[in-house]
Amino acid sequence: MNVTFDMARAVAVVTGGTRGIGRGIATSLLSCGADVVVCGRRPPETLPSASGRTAHFVAADVRKPEQATAVVAEAVARFGRLDLLVNNAGGSPPADAATASPRFSTAIVELNLMSALHACKAAYGVMAEQEGGGSIVQIASVSGQRPSPGTSAYGAAKAGLLHLTRSLAVEWGPRVRVNAVVAGLIRTEAAHDHYGDEQRIQSIARTIPLARFGTPEDIADAVLFLASPAARWVSGATLEVHGGGERPAFLDA
Repeated sequence: MNVTFDMARAVAVVTGGTRGIGRGIATSLLSCGADVVVCGRRPPETLPSASGRTAHFVAADVRKPEQATAVVAEAVARFGRLDLLVNNAGGSPPADAATASPRFSTAIVELNLMSALHACKAAYGVMAEQEGGGSIVQIASVSGQRPSPGTSAYGAAKAGLLHLTRSLAVEWGPRVRVNAVVAGLIRTEAAHDHYGDEQRIQSIARTIPLARFGTPEDIADAVLFLASPAARWVSGATLEVHGGGERPAFLDA
């Protein structure tokens, strides 16, 4: 875990911050001194904690604009400001595009794209008016940069999230910086559900140039950089954190 970034007195909201990548981000922010609010549809058994600090939980479905706004309002009411929004809520089970129901596809796009827009708008209303402005980091995916068979609605939504990032960076500068982290294959508590058993995971890892899956902490370190003064002239950027990407298939043909 990278603790070189001082986040003391900073206030952060991490959507979907109770498990997986979001939990890793929330934990790293806490270890660096930030006050952190996490949200999810259901309270977790335990909250992210580090260095004697524990995240504050708000129950919310950020696909609903009023609930995304309520999360931001709770952070401001509790801590007095909002310095960082991390739009991490997202995901998708596998589904064949030809047979997925319209309701399913709509829900996936709402979760992976529209929820971020709702939270961004709520955060901007605070950040644009406070001293020092603020920073927004979107957690995108390699699925939004290359074909995403089996999760096409998810990939399309994540591609839209990257475009949203660039557009908001132009609209909202100089008060608010907006950037994205493109996450590669990350080993979380749900990795076996997505990638199969341990043998399968190790086989996939060998296709990654850096020869391993990423960890939530790898993504968290990228978020810490983008939120820090070290990235003070970085906005509208896409930071790819994917271990070198994927080996082109033609090389093995």
